[in-house]
Amino acid sequence: MSAAWPIVALGDVLRRSEHMIPLDPEATYKEVTVRINGKGVVERRQVQGVEIAADRRYRAKPGQFIISRIDARHGASGLIPDDLDGAVVTNDFPLFDVAKDRLDPAFLGWMSKTASFVELCKRASEGTTNRVRLSEGRFKALNIPLPPLDEQRRIVARIEELAAKVAEAKQLRSMALDEAGAIFSKAVGALFDSRSVGWTAASVDEIAQSLDAGWSPQCEDGPANEGQWGVLKTTSVQWCEFWPHENKCLPFSAAARSELSVKAGDVLVTRAGPMKRVGVPATARKDHPNLMISDKLIRIRPKLDMINPRFLEYALSSPQAQGHLVARKTGLADAQVNISQAILRATPFSYPSLEAQSSIVAELDALQAKVNTVKAFQEETAAELDAMLPAILDKAFKGEL
Repeated sequence: MSAAWPIVALGDVLRRSEHMIPLDPEATYKEVTVRINGKGVVERRQVQGVEIAADRRYRAKPGQFIISRIDARHGASGLIPDDLDGAVVTNDFPLFDVAKDRLDPAFLGWMSKTASFVELCKRASEGTTNRVRLSEGRFKALNIPLPPLDEQRRIVARIEELAAKVAEAKQLRSMALDEAGAIFSKAVGALFDSRSVGWTAASVDEIAQSLDAGWSPQCEDGPANEGQWGVLKTTSVQWCEFWPHENKCLPFSAAARSELSVKAGDVLVTRAGPMKRVGVPATARKDHPNLMISDKLIRIRPKLDMINPRFLEYALSSPQAQGHLVARKTGLADAQVNISQAILRATPFSYPSLEAQSSIVAELDALQAKVNTVKAFQEETAAELDAMLPAILDKAFKGEL
């Protein structure tokens, strides 16, 4: 931070809020969570007073500074947004009123996202490895450089101008990725539409040697290491791409089910999750004897004398098959929908000879490779964009912006 600015203690510009309210058992309250790495202050959940294990809570109001005692050292701090006015928090999330005649809340909000501020919070945290907590006294004793209010506001305006440009660039990147995916989907649909005359009409059930659901035991948080068993997450199945590293390690206390392992040519389909992530197909290109399908995946083993697994993967990703699946997804909200084995079995499609299937797969693979090149470039751009805001903040609080 800039050495040219006057130094003040946080305790001189922050005053701990002691505003507590009694909880009405029949009223609904918003609870707050503070994300790590400066990702903001958001609603955790809405809950009735009777479900809260206390009769009083601290009441939050917009513009207050909030910090997590437990995760302050991981960047969990920020400002209460307007939509959390009246939310309630526990003593684990101290609230502070900002002395607005000396400190612009937005200036503090941006400062709290910097690596230097997080480092200060680490210094103010104490305890053993698993019980490190922020000391409020040490936190308030921390010194920060503080320019005059007019300069604070100028810096905030400049940061927000540049942050808006970064956000716009990220949105354009996201749109480009969506467009690339849409172009590929349209190409698959056009190919199947234009060449399907004379093909054999069938359902998935007719060409499947077997359809199997998986198993979801309690697993470790991390992925399986070599020699360990893992259970595939739904994120292992991307559009026409299989990511075997997306798995959770099966604990040693649980017995593996080898019949649920993945073999080359298995076509996996997501059956539960967010609307856009259900009905997604991908083919395993090789055996994965220590990876099992979860109960949110359906494994199709096609009859290889009829169907090329990769052709089935593309057929299931086509607008025709997806139209059947989308119309039959069930669930109370887009965030959690399902398709059944019966729906997947009934999915209609048509297919040519195995030789023609192989030719179509090669053609679509070539197109997919071009799409992947675009995606790889966009991923590089994403890394650059992610690094821009921290760099902007670093310069801003060194007085160089």
